[in-house]
Amino acid sequence: MKVAVMGYGTVGSGVVEVIESHSDTIPQKIGGETLEVARILDLRDFPGDPHEALFTKDFNDILNDKEIKIVAETMGGVNPAFDFTMKLLKAGKSVVTSNKELVAQKGLELLKAAEENGVNYLIEASVGGGIPIIRPLTQCLAANNIEGIAGILNGTTNFILTMMIEQGMSFDEALKIAQEKGYAEKDPTADVEGHDACRKVCILASLAFGKHVYPSQVETEGITNISLEDVSYINSAGGVIKLLGQIKYISKDSIAAFVSPAVVYNGSQLASVKDVFNAVLVRGDAVGDVCFYGPGAGKLPTASAVVADIIDCAKHTDRKKIFGWGAGAEDYVVDYKSTIKMPFYVRAKADCARVNSVFSEVKYLSRKGQPSDEVAFITDVMTENELTEKLKGFEVINIIKVTNY
Repeated sequence: MKVAVMGYGTVGSGVVEVIESHSDTIPQKIGGETLEVARILDLRDFPGDPHEALFTKDFNDILNDKEIKIVAETMGGVNPAFDFTMKLLKAGKSVVTSNKELVAQKGLELLKAAEENGVNYLIEASVGGGIPIIRPLTQCLAANNIEGIAGILNGTTNFILTMMIEQGMSFDEALKIAQEKGYAEKDPTADVEGHDACRKVCILASLAFGKHVYPSQVETEGITNISLEDVSYINSAGGVIKLLGQIKYISKDSIAAFVSPAVVYNGSQLASVKDVFNAVLVRGDAVGDVCFYGPGAGKLPTASAVVADIIDCAKHTDRKKIFGWGAGAEDYVVDYKSTIKMPFYVRAKADCARVNSVFSEVKYLSRKGQPSDEVAFITDVMTENELTEKLKGFEVINIIKVTNY
C-alpha cells in the first residue's frame, strides 16, 4: 500500500525511517501487505538524501495519485496543513497527523470530513508524542465516566523545572541549557508560556467529553514567573512544581480546563516525572487513577505513533473507525476561577499575624534565607476568586495552584 508524507522535518523523516526499518514486521500487522513511501512533500531541497527521488514540492502530486491511500501530515501549523488535509479527505484518502495545533483548532471539521468521505483521520501523535493516550482514552476507558485529567504535556517546561528543582538553576539558566540540547526552540514562547500544553488539553478534553474545545477557551499560564524561592518553599512542603494541563468534569454541559504551574505532592505519580518526559493521569469513576508515561516528543517516539496510525488506517480501509467528537459551545468551558475549589500556594510580603487575620487555616512554609518580611503558605480549599478577595491589600509575589492528583 502506497503512503505519502507531508513535511520532512524531525517527525516526517522519522516516519519514513520507521516504515523502512520495520518493513519486515509491518506486513504481519496488516494482513501481509507492505507499506511503501511513494511521495514526500517538502519545499526544501535535500541533496544526497537516500529518498531524493521521492521528493516533490507540488501537493497535487500526492492529491492526484490514486495509488496513495494514506498520507502522514507532519508539517505543523494550521495553514496550509488544513487545506491540504481537507482536500485529501475529500479525495478519499485517510490522513494521520502529529499536528496538535491543527487538531486543536480544526479537528472537528476534519473528523467530520473524514466521516462524510468514508476515510479515517487519526491523531494519536498529536498528544504526548510516543505515549499511547488517544486510543486508551477513547477505547480502553470507554466504560468510565471521566472525572478529570491532569497532564505534564510539554517536555521543554518539564526539563526546565527539573533543572530548577534538582540542580538549583534559575529559569534563565535552565532555559539556555534546554536550547543548547535542542529541547527548546530559539523562540521558546509556545513552550514556556503554556501554549503547546494548551493545544493538547483541547484535544484531550474534546475526546474525553465529546465536545470540541478551542485554545481560546482554555486559560493558560506558563512558567516564566517561577523562581528558585518558590521551588525551595514548595520543597519544604513535600512537593514539586509542574506545568499541568487540567480538565475537570462539571456537568454534561460544562467542563473546566486550564494550563498553569501547579504544586504536586511527592506521593503523586506526576511528581516523579522528570526531564523531557510527559505523563497524562486520567481519573475515571470505575477505574480510578491511571497514568500514561513516556517520551512526549522526539523523532522516533512521535514517528512511532504516526506509523501506528498508518497501520491502523491500512487495517481499516473498508470501514470507518468510530472516533471523534461533536461541536462545542461558547459557554461549554466555564470560568474555573469561580467554580473549582482547591488549595493555593501564596508567597507575599507580609507577617503571619496579618495572614492569620484573613485566612482561617494555613500551612506555613520555610526556606533557607527567608526574609523576615516574607511569608509563604498553603491555603485551605477555596476558589481562585475567593482567594483574590482575601489577598486584596497584600503585596503578593506569587500564587500557584495546588493539585489533588
